[in-house]
Amino acid sequence: MDNIIVGLDIGTTKVCAVVAGTDEHGRMNILGVGRALSDGMTRGVVTHIDRTTNSIVTAVQEAQASSGVMIKSVIVGIAGDHIQSFQSRGVIGISGADHEVTQADIDRLIEDTKRVALPSDRKIIHVIPQEFIVDGQDGVYDPLGMAGVRMEANVHIITGLVSAAQNIYKCVQRAGLEVSDMVLEPLASSYAVLDDEEKEVGIALLDIGGGTTDLAVFEERTIRHTAVIGIAGKKVTDDIRKALGILNDQAEKLKKEHGFAYVPAVVDNEPIVLPGLGGRAPIEIDKKLLAQIVQPRMEEILEIAALEIKRSGYSKHLSGGVVLTGGGALIKGTSDLAKEVLGMPVKIGIPTGFSGGLVREIENPAYSTAVGLVYHGIKFRDRAPAAAHPSKKDKSMTRMAQKMKEWFDQL
Repeated sequence: MDNIIVGLDIGTTKVCAVVAGTDEHGRMNILGVGRALSDGMTRGVVTHIDRTTNSIVTAVQEAQASSGVMIKSVIVGIAGDHIQSFQSRGVIGISGADHEVTQADIDRLIEDTKRVALPSDRKIIHVIPQEFIVDGQDGVYDPLGMAGVRMEANVHIITGLVSAAQNIYKCVQRAGLEVSDMVLEPLASSYAVLDDEEKEVGIALLDIGGGTTDLAVFEERTIRHTAVIGIAGKKVTDDIRKALGILNDQAEKLKKEHGFAYVPAVVDNEPIVLPGLGGRAPIEIDKKLLAQIVQPRMEEILEIAALEIKRSGYSKHLSGGVVLTGGGALIKGTSDLAKEVLGMPVKIGIPTGFSGGLVREIENPAYSTAVGLVYHGIKFRDRAPAAAHPSKKDKSMTRMAQKMKEWFDQL
């Protein structure tokens, strides 16, 4: 087994490392998984460097122990409500005597779409082509080799705060690792839980994490809209903690074991006994009361997501409905509530597509981002040429990586 790739999901409530390798047939095996409680992140952003670094070290050491692989570099995810996205357009003249579109022309056009006024504290993380237009002919997805004199492109640009990316980079470096790439988390999750057919007919991916809820809208196999909402599972835990006057760990356990996001889904209304604090008598609550605490917050998350889907302009194009993933999707009754709030088909997305290894361990919505980061690594590595000389496309990818490294180092 060679070609080892490691995805590192630094979340608000957990840090998760997934080690994967591909065999000679290109099949992916999960070699190791490491998980640690996250301490030092708030709503997807680093707020304490040392604590976050320690969480990364713990997760990576566990992944190394279970895989037997020495981890040196990782692909990390980035989220947080500082993430913003917008559409952009670029146009160029096609050079060359025979007016045939080359990779250099495509690279030049993508560079042209980046000529947008951005505040000095923001940088471009991804430029995702939506479609190319060659001599007025639209709906072109791969213009390479086409003949023409003028080429335009519509792209989706995702930006983030320089400081947020630099802090993630710092924590990973302090943990003794190298960042080989940084990927938007909802984009990564989509690789793990959505297939091409779903992306073609139109689908929304809603990843309910601990600190942020990430949304990605796809249609015609392309990402059309992204958003990061700063409310997620941790807020549900906070509501339980405040409403019942219990400790945070008790609230988290209650949410995972007995929580329901949809009151009508509670069939067995058994009482739950909680130990009293400081020698006080135990507290007894029923499951319906707990569901009445959980449901309003989950409703709020889904209502904001519904507004974002509407804002994207694609709400009528989502034949595939919505796929829920992330740890928040594990709260019982979430899909029933989502169907009611969003008014479209809903299913829970579980990472798939691996042939062996620790498959059972990661067939869980909570691992979608980490597995997706590995898929991202394989996807872009497979585009590398077999020949010793890199293509222009790969040179442009290297240039992009170099640029990212430069602005990480601008401290």
